Amino acid sequence: MKRTRDDFGSPWRIRPDEFRLLRDAFNEYAGLHFDDDAAYLFERRLCERVEALDLAGFDDYYKYLRFNLRGRSEMEEAVELLTTKETYFFRQEYQLRAFRDELLPRLWEANRTKRRLSVWSAGCSTGEEVYSIAILIEQSGLFDGWDVRVIGSDLSRRSVARARAGIYRGASFRATSDVERAAFFTEVPGGERGGRAYQVNDEIRRRCHFGQLNLLDTSTAPIVGRVDAIFCRNVLIYFDVQSRRRVIDMLYDRLFPGGYLMLGHSESLLNVSTAFELVHLTEDLVYRRPVGVGGRRG
Repeated sequence: MKRTRDDFGSPWRIRPDEFRLLRDAFNEYAGLHFDDDAAYLFERRLCERVEALDLAGFDDYYKYLRFNLRGRSEMEEAVELLTTKETYFFRQEYQLRAFRDELLPRLWEANRTKRRLSVWSAGCSTGEEVYSIAILIEQSGLFDGWDVRVIGSDLSRRSVARARAGIYRGASFRATSDVERAAFFTEVPGGERGGRAYQVNDEIRRRCHFGQLNLLDTSTAPIVGRVDAIFCRNVLIYFDVQSRRRVIDMLYDRLFPGGYLMLGHSESLLNVSTAFELVHLTEDLVYRRPVGVGGRRG
């Protein structure tokens, strides 16, 4: 019998066995880790999907994810609901400042012969981080005439689509100065409730490339190519320990020797990997893939 909302409009209750089945399914798919107290989160955020699919309850929703032909696309939808992340331009500004003022000059020196620079935002959400990185590269003034690529990937197809459009509204600009917004964005139609919308300027967008990618799918990671720096900020917190190790190993393989890895302020490689060197910058600590025999491009 199909369960319905009670007289007060509260969502269905998820049973412990249903929660465990769904939790394990998301872990298998994307390496996501949820504690027992996340049952309420599942109940609150996935209830709308159960209703939208006209299913009898969470048990049927699990079967839909596992066995329906559209289960994989629904898995993407569910993961997006469960991992919604706050993002905005120039978030963790101190780290971005260190990247611009200390790491970019080092990368210029390392790459000045080939005049190519590649940076990857792994878990880019709706794209603000990618465009922030591209703006910082432009502001540095070091890479005029270079082949510069800033790559953004995310598990969420919807987030990637929004990133490609490059159109943003008020909350995305909470750490953006008026000068930066005037220099790198153009006002466009589409503001909500009388607000304003802005699109990233073409010269910045041309350097940015977006795609959907599951960081646990090591077979598709080579699509990114080899890169000089990786931002993987506030992503590892969603993974269990085993998945973190798999992701970090993959990121290590994607970096050129001498390349840099930036994590979120609450994240570290402690008990995850010893393959990286710790680099002390003026305002931040970052990780570096050691330069092996044969030089940086070895």
